[in-house]
Amino acid sequence: MHSLLSRRSFVGATLTLPGLASSAILRAAEPDLSELRDLTTSAKPIDAAERLARIGRAQALMRRHDIAAVVVEPGASLTYFTGVQWGRSERVTAAVLPREGEALVVTPFFEEPSVRETLDVAAEVRVWQEDESPLALIAGWLKERGLAKGRLGIEETARFFLADGLGARLPGMRLVSADPIVRGLRMIKSPAEIALMQMATDVTLAAYRWTWARVEGGMAGRDVSALMSAATRKLGGEPEFSMALVGEASAYPHGSRQVHRIAPGEVLLMDCGCSVHGYESDVSRTFSYRSVRPEVRRVWETVAKGQQVALEAARIGVAAGTIDDAVRTFYEAQGYGPRYRLPGLSHRTGHGIGMDGHEPVNLVHGETTPLAAGMCFSNEPGLYLPGKFGVRLEDCFYMTPAGPRWFSKPPASVDSPL
Repeated sequence: MHSLLSRRSFVGATLTLPGLASSAILRAAEPDLSELRDLTTSAKPIDAAERLARIGRAQALMRRHDIAAVVVEPGASLTYFTGVQWGRSERVTAAVLPREGEALVVTPFFEEPSVRETLDVAAEVRVWQEDESPLALIAGWLKERGLAKGRLGIEETARFFLADGLGARLPGMRLVSADPIVRGLRMIKSPAEIALMQMATDVTLAAYRWTWARVEGGMAGRDVSALMSAATRKLGGEPEFSMALVGEASAYPHGSRQVHRIAPGEVLLMDCGCSVHGYESDVSRTFSYRSVRPEVRRVWETVAKGQQVALEAARIGVAAGTIDDAVRTFYEAQGYGPRYRLPGLSHRTGHGIGMDGHEPVNLVHGETTPLAAGMCFSNEPGLYLPGKFGVRLEDCFYMTPAGPRWFSKPPASVDSPL
C-alpha cells in the first residue's frame, strides 16, 4: 500500500469531489500501473480449425434433430462459429449454418470488407444493397440449397423481426429453437476455451491483488472500480465489469445509488471480470478494511462454507439445480432464508460462463440439465443482510470427468482475502 500512501495528500484533496476523485486516483496510481506487465502474451486465440470442427458438430446435431439450417445473428454465437465480430443494427448481418456444406454469411454491401476482416472460416458471402431485403436473400439461398422445407432453427438471441420475416418468406418451413444445436455445443468447453478462461481469471486475480493493496479510507466504490479496471487493462484483459460496493450497498447484490466510502471495519464487496480473446472471467471478493467486525467474520465464513457445499454437490450426471438446493439446505440450517428470502441468498448459486459472462445453464432450483465434462459455472452463494452489509465470494469452476476443478481458488479467510 506504500506506493499510493506517499501520494495521500494529492488524492485526499479530491475525494470530496465526485467528478474528480477517480481520475485523480488514477493519475496518482500511474507510476504503479506502469510497472504491471501483460499476462496474456502467451494466450492462443481460437483458430479456424476449431471453428470448422464446431460447424461440423453443429451439422451432425442438425441431422440428429431434423433441422435443415440454423440462423445466427451477431454476438457470441456468430463469433463462436465463424469468427465474425460484429454489432447488431437495423441492417442485418447474419450467418446461416446448413446441415451440409459451407455456411452463408449475409451482410450489407458496404460492410462486406469489414465483416471479412474477422471471418475465420470458408463461407459463402452474399451482400445486399440498401434497397434490398436481407431476409429475401437468406430465403432465396435456402431455396437454392433445397433447404426451404422442414425445420429452421433460430438462435435464441435473434430478434423477432428476423424470425418473423423469414417465416413469412419460407411458408414451407417451421421455425424452431436452435438451442439443441447452439446451446448444446457452447455449454461444453474445449481445452482451448478453458485455457482462455483460465488466463482471464489469472488476470482478474492479479488485478485484485494490485487494487486491494491500494484501497484507502475515503474512497468510494467508483474509485476502487476505476483502479481495478485500469489494472486489468495493463495486465492484458479487457474489463467487462468492475463493481465495488461499500458498506450497506454490499447488502444489495448489484448495489445502490447511495455513495458510501471506505472506513475502518467497513465491508467492500467487489465483483469483477474481464475477457481474453473473447472468453470471460467472473470473480467476487469481499474485504473488510483494516479490521473485521464479528458479524462480518461470521457471515464471511458461512459464505465460504457455502461455496464448498456447492462444489461438493457438483458431480458428473447430477441435475444442475441440485447444487443450488444443497446450498439452500445448508443456509436454512444456519437460520437464513428460507429459499430466496432475506436475510439470506436472494439469487441463484451460479450461472454458466464462457464467451458471455452469463450463459446457460444456471445452478438454480429446478434446473434439470445434468452436469457434464466441459461445463463451466460460477459458484457464488452470497449472503445479504438488508440495511447492514452483504458478503459474496465467487469463483468459477469447470467440470472434468473426475469432478469439478477451480479456475480460481477461494480465499483462505477474511483476514487473507486474496
